[in-house]
Amino acid sequence: MPAAPGTRRLVLVGHGMVGQRFLEAFAERDGASGWQVTVLAEEPRPAYDRVHLTSWFDGTTADELSLWEPGFGEKYGIDLRLGDPADRIDRAARTVTARSGEVFGYDALVLATGSYPFVPPVPGHDAEGCFVYRTIEDLEAIRAAADRAGTGAVVGGGLLGLEAAGALRAMGLDTHVVEFAPRLMALQVDEGGGAVLRDKIQELGVTVHTGAGTQTVEADSAGRVRGMVLSNGETLDTDLVVFSAGVRPRDQLARDCGLPVGARGGIVVDARCRTEDPAVWAIGECALAVDGRVYGLVAPGYAMAEAVAAQITSGEGEFTGADLSTKLKLLGVDVASFGDAQGATEGSLEVLYANSREGVYKKLVIGTDGALLGGVLVGDTESYDLLRPLALGGAPLTAPPEQLVLPASIGAAPGPVALPDEAVVCSCHNVTKGAIRAAVAENGCTDVPAVKKCTRAGTGCGSCVKLLGTLVTDELAAQGVEVTTDLCEHFSHTRAEIYEIVRVRRITTFARLLAEHGRPGRTSDEGCEICKPVVGSVLASLGPALGDGVSGHILDGEQSALQDTNDHFLANLQRNGSYSVVPRIPGGEVTPAGLITIGEIARDFGLYTKITGGQRIDMFGASVDQLPAIWRRLVDAGFESGHAYGKSLRTVKSCVGRTWCRYGVQDSVALAIELELRYRGLRAPHKLKSAVSGCARECAEAQSKDFGVIATSAGWNLYVGGNGGTTPRHADLLLVDADRETLLRTIDRFLMFYVRTADRLERTAPWIERMEGGLDHLRAVIVDDSLGICADLDELMQRHVSSYEDEWRATLEDPERLARFVSFVNAPGTPDPTIRFVPERDQIRPADPGAGADTLVAGPKLEVRTLA
Repeated sequence: MPAAPGTRRLVLVGHGMVGQRFLEAFAERDGASGWQVTVLAEEPRPAYDRVHLTSWFDGTTADELSLWEPGFGEKYGIDLRLGDPADRIDRAARTVTARSGEVFGYDALVLATGSYPFVPPVPGHDAEGCFVYRTIEDLEAIRAAADRAGTGAVVGGGLLGLEAAGALRAMGLDTHVVEFAPRLMALQVDEGGGAVLRDKIQELGVTVHTGAGTQTVEADSAGRVRGMVLSNGETLDTDLVVFSAGVRPRDQLARDCGLPVGARGGIVVDARCRTEDPAVWAIGECALAVDGRVYGLVAPGYAMAEAVAAQITSGEGEFTGADLSTKLKLLGVDVASFGDAQGATEGSLEVLYANSREGVYKKLVIGTDGALLGGVLVGDTESYDLLRPLALGGAPLTAPPEQLVLPASIGAAPGPVALPDEAVVCSCHNVTKGAIRAAVAENGCTDVPAVKKCTRAGTGCGSCVKLLGTLVTDELAAQGVEVTTDLCEHFSHTRAEIYEIVRVRRITTFARLLAEHGRPGRTSDEGCEICKPVVGSVLASLGPALGDGVSGHILDGEQSALQDTNDHFLANLQRNGSYSVVPRIPGGEVTPAGLITIGEIARDFGLYTKITGGQRIDMFGASVDQLPAIWRRLVDAGFESGHAYGKSLRTVKSCVGRTWCRYGVQDSVALAIELELRYRGLRAPHKLKSAVSGCARECAEAQSKDFGVIATSAGWNLYVGGNGGTTPRHADLLLVDADRETLLRTIDRFLMFYVRTADRLERTAPWIERMEGGLDHLRAVIVDDSLGICADLDELMQRHVSSYEDEWRATLEDPERLARFVSFVNAPGTPDPTIRFVPERDQIRPADPGAGADTLVAGPKLEVRTLA
């Protein structure tokens, strides 16, 4: 498309993370309006988050990884050409020819071509079954091959190599890592940190070979990988190889058009990221910076992108280097390095803390002036958010460095308030503590999402989000804004404090709790929509633990008045005023007779049926007065409440396990049934979901649940803190190869500690993230009994298990409870006349109550009239 008169033309070659950041930075600047922007992208999809690429194996979709917001191109007039990379550059004519043959003129050209994976030229490197680890297409090919493989080997023990090893292991392959250097992650960690990292990774079942290169990749007669020979003479039997031996700058376009490149590759640029040609810039992994380095991390690439956006629009902006700190979790092991991690600064000293029993290694590098220069953290990276900004700030430490590495039980480190305003908190977007304080004090931001939107801090790798929360809270307090943790206007306590008050004082009614512990002036009130459900949930979860004769049934006495609509009727209210009924189907296992019963009930009551994502059958469209009759038939057939209406355990999903599946290594169905029956009815701050997978192929999606279990050949791996809430999160590994008794005991304590300490409507993921010490603290409490409360947690769970009763059956057996299930008090049994249904896909469907009269519904073209 020719540019309009007076419009300048900008061509961006490459659309990875750095290219997308350039577009965002360019579009945000005032001088961008006079430019026509064209992007030539090699991949078939827009830019996506390569930092979290491995999460694709855990179920994260390409759309979820995408960095290209819907409507971004239209909003800023950016012409994105997917699958049509640049083929050649004519600097004299100032044109770029795409692979399609289309020619684009430019006034400014930005090269963001990134890098390509280096594959050692060893014999057999191109055999079938050899892969690189760079794009979503690479991952798709690896997963397809893994389904036919038993053993995988990764060549390269750096960041990406260990990510690849984690992916192979998660897919059930016996996994090897081959690293030529004498230790893993040689660029990031020192010898001591590398030793601890190796031990922890080998404990997880990955075999590590360091100080060895790949000599040959052996193939069978069909050209498929069958083994590897290492430089030390060792032979590996493997049928899948992933090369992750580093990257090389993609600078061929620059070479072909005569732009200078470095001796070891990389397009030569100056401090403004401009090449020898004043109309051409290079950014990211394809650029050789003025300090002679090719930066392979995203943060320097972002800094380059922002500098060039400023150059093109205003003539200002330089790239002065970038933070090379890294913090990540590799195969479940926390690793971080920052600043001068190797202690290369002359005269520097080292402060070390090592605990081989816990698998923790910490090293700080201290300068001659007492400033923190850098460090290495393995096994415990909790202090990274504080240490990295201190190292970048360069000021002498105000606390003894020993305090910064010792565990909290021995010596406490200074908090984030000790950071100077110029300390960089978010290295991805170069956001300082001062900028975050200003966002709160001057721009009115009162929470982390608002600060993210205002400053972009925390929107890159995400490692600074926890520190952001602390800084926001501290700044609000400094501004005199009260940061309250009160539950509501009636209680000056948190939910966890209310739980302890009820448990210790054995309070059995909301009225007594409000009278004795409510806020002065509010003790005569009736409560509110916040505190009443919370107290109702606490009373139900404690149940018989409060005293003799206390059943904990949510419809007993005063309890019934505390519930919301769903709990009030033991069913889920739907948008048209009807209710859904979800019977429990533990582990997804159901008999033919049970299926027939459910089908007959749905037919007889005219209910819409659907199999849910949790392996249960949902029946929609029941009126209040129909619920007891439906329950009666379900209970008589052996079913019970599935608690789909409550903040409690919903379901424990399961694959078919080793009983049927040829990959299964344990009986996942039996364990799923046992877990669901054990924890059914447990009232919690939020709903709970679980799953059990019979092998590492993870068909039950256990790592996306509040607690999930994956079978291994030696036992069970336990994952906690994953869920599909508003910010989906994958779970963290808590136990490895646990036996059944240890597994159950740990889950018992995990759930009761969560019920005991979580905030109102807080799911397990943010609960763990908010917890001081995170997963390490959780493990210390429920595995090592560091607080001495495990006996209490065990007793509480045993009381729950032994006192469980089905709420549907208990309601059917109590005339007083049943009395509430009528459509009209003076006309029991009369159907609700405001609900109408129409056929859809051979089932009934409620008419849309918000659509008005004479509305057409998808499916058969039937006229629907909703009553007022």
